[in-house]
Amino acid sequence: MAGRVGSFLKNAWNKEPVVLVSCGIGALAVLLPLLSPYTRYTGMMNAAIPYNYPVPLRDDGRLPDVPSHPCDPQGPSLDWMKKM
Repeated sequence: MAGRVGSFLKNAWNKEPVVLVSCGIGALAVLLPLLSPYTRYTGMMNAAIPYNYPVPLRDDGRLPDVPSHPCDPQGPSLDWMKKM
């Protein structure tokens, strides 16, 4: 099996090296994000940052779950990022 793959790659390199290199770059572009350690940290940051940002509201006392200021910390913290 390895001999067949090797002979195919040798034959393809002899006939169309540009196509073979472009296919190799395309395969790396697909596989590299899956193998990258930064993928984990990107997922952690996306989970900590809210998708919908809060709209400033006036607290009249009837909304206990609304923070008094839009910059008040809530949700998961980003302390793990400071420790990197």
